[in-house]
Amino acid sequence: MNPLLMIFTRLPAAGRTKTRLIPALGAEGAAELQRQMTLHTVRCARRAARDGGLDMEIHHAGGQAEDFRRWLGPDLNYQCQMEGDLGRRMAQAFATAFQAGRPAAVLIGCDCPQLDENLLGRAFQELAERQLVLGPALDGGYYLIGLRQDCPELFQGVAWGTDRVRAETLRIADGKGLTVKLMEPLSDVDRPEDLPVWRAVQAAGRAPMAAAELISVIIPTLNEAQCLGETLARVWGEPGVEIIVADGGSSDGTGELAASQGARVVASRPGRGRQMNAGARIARGGLLLFLHADTLLPAGYVEAIRGAMGRGNAVAGAFRLRLDVRSAGLRLVESLTNLRCRLFQEPYGDQALFLRAATFRELGGFPETPILEDVMLVRRLKRRGRILLSPLPALTSARRWQRLGIVKTTLLHRAVMLAHACGIGPEIIVAWLRRAGYYGGRREGRSSKRSGAPSESKSTQ
Repeated sequence: MNPLLMIFTRLPAAGRTKTRLIPALGAEGAAELQRQMTLHTVRCARRAARDGGLDMEIHHAGGQAEDFRRWLGPDLNYQCQMEGDLGRRMAQAFATAFQAGRPAAVLIGCDCPQLDENLLGRAFQELAERQLVLGPALDGGYYLIGLRQDCPELFQGVAWGTDRVRAETLRIADGKGLTVKLMEPLSDVDRPEDLPVWRAVQAAGRAPMAAAELISVIIPTLNEAQCLGETLARVWGEPGVEIIVADGGSSDGTGELAASQGARVVASRPGRGRQMNAGARIARGGLLLFLHADTLLPAGYVEAIRGAMGRGNAVAGAFRLRLDVRSAGLRLVESLTNLRCRLFQEPYGDQALFLRAATFRELGGFPETPILEDVMLVRRLKRRGRILLSPLPALTSARRWQRLGIVKTTLLHRAVMLAHACGIGPEIIVAWLRRAGYYGGRREGRSSKRSGAPSESKSTQ
C-alpha cells in the first residue's frame, strides 16, 4: 500500500473554532481563517500526494463526512475522529493506518500555514531512515508527526495543549529507542500574535486564492446520471474550484448525484444557454468555465486557465478538441477543428469555454436560443480581445460522427453555420437538423453524446 498522509481538521463554525483568535478577528473572522487555512493545507497536501505517490485521508470532527465532502471535494477519503482527547484520537488514526498495512504515515493539522508540499515530501523521505519524524512548533508542540510503525505510547501521558508536548513526546520516543528526525521549526497560528505568519503566507501568494482567482465550473445537465460522475471526478482533481450543476429537470437522479459529489445544484428550465446563465448567476468565482457533461477536462486545467487568462490581451479561452474514439477520419476532424480555433479564434462548447465572470456579465451571458448559443457568445467575445486555445486537450464524445458518418456530420455543421450567417433563425435550423436525423438517441455508451441540455441546444463543431 502507499504511504498515508492524514489531515486532522474540523468544520469552521463561528464561536467554536479558533476561539483564541476571536478577540482579534471576531467569531466569524476566526471561523473564516480556519476555513482558509484548511483549504491551504489540503491544497499543499494534494500536491505532496500527487508528487510522492501518497494516499490522503481527512480525519474530521465537528461535522459529518458529507459536510466535508461538499467542502473539500469528493475525491478524498474521509474518516471521523474517535471520541477522546487529542492523544487518543491521533493514536487511533495511526493504529488504523498500520493495521491496514501502510508502510509509513504522517499526521498534520491545519494550523501551520508555513507547512508546504516540499516539507511534507521530505518528511516521508526521512521516514525511510528514521522511525519517527517530528515537525517542531514554536509554541512547544509539533505541527507534524510521522511514524514507520505503530507506537501508541507516544500519545499517552502527554499534557496536550501545553508547551511541554514536544519535549514529553521526545522523552517517550527516547525511552522506546526510536530513531528521530526533527524537521524545521515552524509557527502555528492559534493566537492573535501569530497572525503575521498567516499574512506572510498570503503575501507570498501561497494562501487560498481570492474569489477573483476561484474558478466556477458550470455544467448544464439533463438526465446525465450515467456520465456525470466521471466528469465531476476530473473537475475535483484540481484545487481552487467550485462546481455548479445547472439541471434542466432531470428525472434520472442527476441532481441528487451532483449534490452527493459536492456540487452546488441550481434548477433551471431546460435549454443549455438558459441553464448556463442560471449557473453563472450563483457563481462565486472570478473565472467561469462552462463544461458539457460529456466532456472530460485534462489534468492541470486550473493552471492552464489561470496562465491563459493572465495574458494581457486574453478575453477568453478553450481547450484543444480530442475525441474519445481514435480513427484516421476523426483525427482529421480534430486537426481541422483545432486549426480553425487557432486561425479564427472560434472554439465552441465541447472545448470547455472559460472567461472572466465580469466579462461574461458585461456581455449579458449566453443568448437563450435553442442552438448556437456558444457560437454567438464567442463571436461577441472576439470583439473584446483574443480567445486563446490551450494546448491541453478536453476529451469529448465522437458519437455523432460515428452515427451519421464523418462526411455527413461535417457537411451538416458547415450548412448550419452558413444558414446562421445568412440570418436564418435558430428554430428553423433546429427543425431542419431534426429532419436530417442529426438528433439521435442519447444513450450509446461512453462514446455517446452525453450533452447537458436538450439535444437541440448542441452547437456544431
